[in-house]
Amino acid sequence: MKPKLFIDGEHGTTGLQIRQRIAGRDDIEVLSIPEAERRNQSMREQLLKEADIAILCLPDDAARESVAMVADAGTRIIDASTAHRVADGWTYGFPEMDADQPEKIAKARYVANPGCWPQGPIAMLRPLVKAGLVPADYPVTFTGITGYSGGGKAMIADYEEMGDTAPEYLPYGLTLSHKHLPELKKNALLTRDPLMVPVVGDFAQGMLTMVPLQLSTLDTVPTGQQLHDAIADHYASIPNSVVTVAPYASIERSGDIDPQVNNDTDAMTLYVCTNDKRAQAVLIAVYDNLGKGASGAAVQNLDLMIGG
Repeated sequence: MKPKLFIDGEHGTTGLQIRQRIAGRDDIEVLSIPEAERRNQSMREQLLKEADIAILCLPDDAARESVAMVADAGTRIIDASTAHRVADGWTYGFPEMDADQPEKIAKARYVANPGCWPQGPIAMLRPLVKAGLVPADYPVTFTGITGYSGGGKAMIADYEEMGDTAPEYLPYGLTLSHKHLPELKKNALLTRDPLMVPVVGDFAQGMLTMVPLQLSTLDTVPTGQQLHDAIADHYASIPNSVVTVAPYASIERSGDIDPQVNNDTDAMTLYVCTNDKRAQAVLIAVYDNLGKGASGAAVQNLDLMIGG
């Protein structure tokens, strides 16, 4: 019997992308709610309880409400909101995070889909902290740029309405309290709050995140090769990983380090750029904010949960 899937919030940006990714699949039965009925609580509850797995593409409060609706129904949940990413009893849905993470996701009832911003820094920092090359109390800062689709329907409409007058480079989150920081701190194994400066660019989708490291501040200074090897070895050990590490090389710039280069895929590409004489490094992750950063990750988790 095919597993039944319900996407709660299927008419939003993330939900629509998930529908596109699973279109034509015959190994799952998709339960759907008409857009006109999306606020019909009784219909939502019925479909949530009927489903084997529900993917929540909702604001935080609505996601908590949906989880409460199926508390006694046995429905398994993938939550794409921020509501449960550091909550007890929830498995973090980043399969490449650890060698046993895919198995944890496959067995979990509750899976918290990662946020787009933290995934790149977690992907780069966690292997280094685990290897002892970067201490857990390192004062991490990171920045990056994302396409405006990361802001959902409202931001998409704003940018499309502004047209040529839209800002090309717009820093935000300047209160330094972005909602993705708790999951970054927890899953990158950090003990000190990271500092994050996100930027929206005048393009629809795609993402690039950068973590600079002042290695000279460390008691033991790792080489660039050591940083690269620790990250590359980690992902080489993960079956079916969609995260790849670019070869270690001294480059001034590269057209491949472009926030849009992995668009419409679920891939993430990592770069380790260093200057050993200065004891400095920059870790760079490139991925689609709607792919590995959202909908692609949700489908990856879905496949693990249904044994695909």
